[in-house]
Amino acid sequence: MNRIKKGSMIVLAIFVLIQFFQPARNRSSEVSKAGIATVIRVPSEVQAILQNSCYDCHSNNTRYPWYAVLQPGAWWLASHIKEGKAELNFDEFGEYSKRRQRSKLKSIQGSIEDKSMPLPSYKAVHREADLSQTDQKLLNEWLEGALNEISN
Repeated sequence: MNRIKKGSMIVLAIFVLIQFFQPARNRSSEVSKAGIATVIRVPSEVQAILQNSCYDCHSNNTRYPWYAVLQPGAWWLASHIKEGKAELNFDEFGEYSKRRQRSKLKSIQGSIEDKSMPLPSYKAVHREADLSQTDQKLLNEWLEGALNEISN
């Protein structure tokens, strides 16, 4: 067997082997008791935008795409979700201090302004998650009201 065939067989064997090591799924059957809507008013239009563009990485429930079972992509996806939830988890927002809640809302404003969220890699696969100018305006108006609501 020549080197190319042998190398290809080794790579294929490794690829098959790593498929057996799946990361844990980010899914919860529990209804969040500390979700953002328990702290501040979230209109249905805003909730729809957040669920469509943010919740896959920033909540306790991810809608997984078809490729989420293939390694090493599943590991990469799990890493993004872990990082996203560590930064902001809408399902645990009510557990944050008032100061942290305000900070997170201001960070969301900044992410909308500089278009850093959703991540470009996420938008490449989930084109519907890209925020339109109307979405951005609606979110910014809501965020201003939410910041005032938390301050009172």
